[in-house]
Amino acid sequence: MTTDTIEEPTIDTASLAAWMDKEGLSGKGLPIEAQFISGGSQNEIFEIQRGELHGALRMPPSSAPVARDEGILREWRIIEALSGTDVPHTEAIAVCRDSAVLGRPFYIMGFVDGWSPMAIGGWEAPYDTDPHERRGLAYQLIDGIVEMGKVDWQGNGLGDLGRPEGYHDRQVERWTRFLERIKGREIPGLDETTAWLSTHRPLDFVPGIMHGDYQFANVMFRHGTPARLAAIIDWEMGTVGDPKLDLAWALQGWPEDTSQETGASYVDLTGMPGRSELLAFYAERSGRQVDDFDYYLVLARWKLAIVLEQGFQRAAGDPKLEAFGPLILDLMARAAELAASSQYMGTRQ
Repeated sequence: MTTDTIEEPTIDTASLAAWMDKEGLSGKGLPIEAQFISGGSQNEIFEIQRGELHGALRMPPSSAPVARDEGILREWRIIEALSGTDVPHTEAIAVCRDSAVLGRPFYIMGFVDGWSPMAIGGWEAPYDTDPHERRGLAYQLIDGIVEMGKVDWQGNGLGDLGRPEGYHDRQVERWTRFLERIKGREIPGLDETTAWLSTHRPLDFVPGIMHGDYQFANVMFRHGTPARLAAIIDWEMGTVGDPKLDLAWALQGWPEDTSQETGASYVDLTGMPGRSELLAFYAERSGRQVDDFDYYLVLARWKLAIVLEQGFQRAAGDPKLEAFGPLILDLMARAAELAASSQYMGTRQ
């Protein structure tokens, strides 16, 4: 009896070494140790060690669409622009735009000495058993958004990365058009939420760097206490937009009462600060008002439901993607419920 094994992706270390030598990177002439860390349909990550260089190489897999090449170079621009800022990020080491080297464009970033809630399936000790220390993880998560909002994105070379002018005017049209291309079923609450978003806008808008999928799954923490954010990772949806949408993205499923596990998140939020407390923390640290947060919550839930619907529509028996089905319906239902009950009156000018 035989069992099929899935071979982990590999890279051509000889070709990589030649390119690294040409770029003048550390360890010239030494062998490269390359180990596959993680990957999927959009990205593959390898740990790279050569002499004093210890980094992570990120590139699209061979099966990814050609457009992903532009995405990987976009990610590089963002982490390079974060150099010298207070945003926790990976070090930008080098980028290769030539697909002839490894088959796709790639970049090398510094290897982060830290831990990810997604990688270990929860909280590292002592956060797994100490609710008081765990609170610091939540504050650090929100503080990452504060720091992103402080970056001089124009002065750091990102003036042409996004289109901040008219950002909120475009959201409904853009994502409605996206959904129409992939829609395969009716989603209750979609029409009502879309109509509400079409007639509401935030009280103010201060453009800034935003991650686009900001949550515990896309950050790493330093080992030990107190809680310290080590790096914000996975910038494939990064742009210049509205950092407050990252705030809503992170908090859209966050409960007000965290005295007991609610099952509202993929990590245990028991003992964490409640949503209002984190909103107040963000307002104090950023100097931004949060009176219009209902608008951002509705937008975040509506948009996340649409983003996940794409994965659900191409599930083709993949249990992970099929599990998005009921989650999408719940997100849209909660977006529609909040839109119907909200007292927020900020309307389109």
